[in-house]
Amino acid sequence: MSKGYLCMLAAVLSTLVITIAGVIRVMGEESQRTLMMNCSSELFDRARIGEHDSYLLVDLNMQGNSVQLNYRYFDIQGKILSMVAMSGELKSVSADNRLYTLNMHKKQESVLVAREELPSHFKYISYISGLNTNDKGKQGLSVEILDKDDTNDYAIVLFQPSNTVCGCRLMQ
Repeated sequence: MSKGYLCMLAAVLSTLVITIAGVIRVMGEESQRTLMMNCSSELFDRARIGEHDSYLLVDLNMQGNSVQLNYRYFDIQGKILSMVAMSGELKSVSADNRLYTLNMHKKQESVLVAREELPSHFKYISYISGLNTNDKGKQGLSVEILDKDDTNDYAIVLFQPSNTVCGCRLMQ
């Protein structure tokens, strides 16, 4: 074998080793990604102001590529009205770590009161999550951090397609 051939082979192998190490590092970072938020928002129905005001609590738990998202609805006395629990996977994250695109593939709803007592937001989430599925049976969602205070572990977050803005406590 010629000396030039050995140098070229060494260069190719070095490049391959560096590339593999980079891929393993990126995969390790993705598997270590953790995001936990406890969010809340006050809901009101413009058509029935004062009648059925309610609160929404949203819990987001992301570990690696696995995602669990729970919407829980309460009346103003703290009685639970309904829940929507979804699980799925992380599809992508923006370069600035502010926009998370999710594919949810499981949804479970629990209704604990009469239909007329349910918050309009719950009815909308129930309806839109049934329609908004892609050809693989997954519902596309996004979670966008609009503003963040790292000192106080707090963020203002937009959930889509529900068009819900919540104040969120960031759990470390």
